Amino acid sequence: MKLSFLLRSICFLFLVSSFLNTVSSTQHLCHSDQKDALLDFKNEFLIQKPTWVDSDVSFHIKTESWVNKNDCCSWDGITCDAKSGKVIGLDLSDGCLHGPLESNSSLFRLHHLRDLNLAYNHFTASPIPADFSIHESFLHLLARNMRNLRELDMSYVNISSKIPHEFSNMQSLRSLNLKVCNLFGEFPSSVLLIPSLQSIILDGNPNLRGTLPVFRENNSLLKLSIYGTAFSGTIPDSVSRLKHLISLTLGVSNYSGRIPFSLGNLSHLSYLDLSLNNFVGEIPSSIGNLKQLTYFNVGSNKLSGTLPASILNLTQLRSLFLSSNQFTGSLPPNISQFSKLESFHADDNCFKGAILSSLLKIPSLTEIYLTYNQFSDFTGIGNISLLPNLQYFDIENKNYNKVGPGVRLNVFSSLKQLSLWGIPLSTANITSDSEFPSNLEYLSLTGCNITDFPEFIRKERNLQILDLSNNKIKGQVPDWLWRLRELSDVNLSNNSLSSFNGSLKASPESQLMSVDIRSNAFQGTLFIPTRSLRNFLVSKNNFTGEIPRSICGQSSLDVLDLSNNNLRGSVPWCLETLMSSLSYLNLRNNSLSGSLPEIFMNAKRLSSLDVSHNRLDGKLPASLIGCSALEVLNVGSNRIDDMFPFQLNSLQELQVLVLHSNKFHGMLHNADGSWFGFPQLKIIDVSHNEFFGTLPFDYFLNWTGMSSNGENNLEPEYIANPSGAYYISLVLMSKGVSMEMERILTIYTAIDFSGNQLHGQIPDSVGLLKELRILNMSSNAFTGHIPSSLANLTNLESLDLSQNKISGEIPPELGTLSSLEWINVSHNQLVGSIPRGTQFQRQKCSSYEGNPGLNGPSLKDVCGDIKASTPPQPEPLETEEEEEESLSWIAACLGFAPGVVLGLTMGYIVASYKHQWFVKTFGRSKQPSTRTR
Repeated sequence: MKLSFLLRSICFLFLVSSFLNTVSSTQHLCHSDQKDALLDFKNEFLIQKPTWVDSDVSFHIKTESWVNKNDCCSWDGITCDAKSGKVIGLDLSDGCLHGPLESNSSLFRLHHLRDLNLAYNHFTASPIPADFSIHESFLHLLARNMRNLRELDMSYVNISSKIPHEFSNMQSLRSLNLKVCNLFGEFPSSVLLIPSLQSIILDGNPNLRGTLPVFRENNSLLKLSIYGTAFSGTIPDSVSRLKHLISLTLGVSNYSGRIPFSLGNLSHLSYLDLSLNNFVGEIPSSIGNLKQLTYFNVGSNKLSGTLPASILNLTQLRSLFLSSNQFTGSLPPNISQFSKLESFHADDNCFKGAILSSLLKIPSLTEIYLTYNQFSDFTGIGNISLLPNLQYFDIENKNYNKVGPGVRLNVFSSLKQLSLWGIPLSTANITSDSEFPSNLEYLSLTGCNITDFPEFIRKERNLQILDLSNNKIKGQVPDWLWRLRELSDVNLSNNSLSSFNGSLKASPESQLMSVDIRSNAFQGTLFIPTRSLRNFLVSKNNFTGEIPRSICGQSSLDVLDLSNNNLRGSVPWCLETLMSSLSYLNLRNNSLSGSLPEIFMNAKRLSSLDVSHNRLDGKLPASLIGCSALEVLNVGSNRIDDMFPFQLNSLQELQVLVLHSNKFHGMLHNADGSWFGFPQLKIIDVSHNEFFGTLPFDYFLNWTGMSSNGENNLEPEYIANPSGAYYISLVLMSKGVSMEMERILTIYTAIDFSGNQLHGQIPDSVGLLKELRILNMSSNAFTGHIPSSLANLTNLESLDLSQNKISGEIPPELGTLSSLEWINVSHNQLVGSIPRGTQFQRQKCSSYEGNPGLNGPSLKDVCGDIKASTPPQPEPLETEEEEEESLSWIAACLGFAPGVVLGLTMGYIVASYKHQWFVKTFGRSKQPSTRTR
């Protein structure tokens, strides 16, 4: 609820309908304590006319009649009891009250108050927070002092507190509305057991916990709505005792278990919403007893099985939502018995068989959603022309390859949304001007075996979204498409389109925001059809020439994907004008050259930057530090000559860093031993560069993005834009092969340091990365042993330590890694047996070759008895630094040969008799050395 709305409308409303006989208060004078309380309450507020009333126009304010010398029972807005003279009603709605309503307000001295209306005042226009938070003590006082309250409506008031247990003492309460009040904590379930309660609404309080109680027989509930809360548990069988219940809404919460059979006893129920929970099992057959039901929603649960035959008894049904479950079997054959049905949603299930012709004989239908199922028979689908009120129709044929003959489709002019995924259409049908309605707003003919651009679209003046993807359309895109005034979203991807008809200039009439022409055969200069784009996706075509400077005229571009074309030249400096709005920039796999310009200082929204597989050189732009929201940086396969970008470790959101196949050099840790940074990093690929040096023993200590996974979602999540329409892709070496991931899971983790000049021991701290899936340290000069701490990496799937100088045995503890699918430790200096674990036994013999010291029965199980001789490994080339150091030692030995004997003698004495003293005095510092050999 916006503040502006609160300022001119309700802050909160207490409304009690006592229906008691009242008479004019003039018969009895009100009590002095009541008058004093009212006058004090008036003085708590600033009372002034609304701003929209001119100063010279008279405006009646109720409290103007509140004068101390008068009988308060005669004041405007006051109602007194006819016999006792006590104030029982207060109506100051539209009372021009400004200021806070405090928890110690004089209002609570009116202990006999039964009717209270404070609607349409300005309690938020005060020094208290603008969203007007009510203190919890206010609710305690309310429950304690107003036990005769019958109706309480505080909907859309930011209460921001718990509901006290005293509410269950309000035994006269008939209606309680706490919708969207920012409630939290545990809701007292005893409130639901108040015998007089007829309606309770707790919707829109996502932090409000609670459970349904065991209901009693003596209840009056007509409406129970707990939508969008954190209520959990099961629906108790005692729900059958709510004999008077008309409406039950439990959607968007955390309920689980089965839908109880006893629910079928609620014979008066007309509205039932159980959607977006965790219900399992089948819909009980007793549901057919709810013959008054007009709305039934069990969408987005985990329900399974077939629909009960009794569901056809619900002849009053107008809306049926079965979406996003695991229902199987066929739709009921006599579904036309739902003669009043208007909305039918059965998408995202496992329904099979035929799209029933009987479904298309319910003339009242306005919505049909059947996508994401396993239907195989689409006979009679052309009969949607029999549905004169149909506005939304979505259907899908998953068997795109078995398209069969083209369907001839006739539809009524009422249709607003038509989505036919994989339904083959007659070519004559879609090119005719007369077969389709002219008021379509959404049209999706994805995978419909279309070969020509549908001409009838030209007449669709109301069309907003057009999806013709995954067809066989060839030739040109007609220029009239860009002149459809209402069109905002066009998807022509995965066709064979090659060019644009007409002038290659942006249309001033077009209001297009999203254009997707990926995976076509477009060639020539890149065409930008409009100046209002938010998403422009043109990858996997054959566009040539330079990136046109006209693209820099887009004022609100969010996603720009020009990847996988033949664009050349430099990255334009003018792209800097897009950086205030751009979130995703993908220039991968073109022929761009020069250095990446300094254009990113104001790129506060940029989430992904991919310029990999080009010919870029120079250094990384220093302005990248301005990309505070950056999650993905991919500059792989270029000619960039720079040090490791430690300056970017201030980018707290960075999850993917790819530098592979460039000319990066230097060390992979700060020379001063400071923290590596990049706390959210989950994928790092610096392979095939010129990095050298050792890795400190605590190198992986603070890599929290790989050491713990805070995401416990069962559904996979990918790195994508918020709408989920654009996913980040990546090429990564995994299990010995180059793997292209079209979508990157947010839980995917990988380290690739291969193909560099790293030496020394692999740090034991790598064992802290418990979420790591891919580890590639191959083709370096690592020595020492394989860290036994690798046994802690229970999610590891691929391990490559080949082409190093690692010695010792393979730690037997690694045999417990059941998730390890691919292992390569070839061409090292390993000895002993390979672990007995199943994963090690399943590897190819080549995974262990080049280790003459490996032996034992476990190796024979993998490689057999024939053990081929292994050619000696070539000595790795020494770096200049190593070469100079070797020469220095040779010179030192030649110059000081006479001291060698004395040195050896002293060394033997010290090592044998004074070892602890020697280490303490001359031992190496515990700090990791940054010296490189």
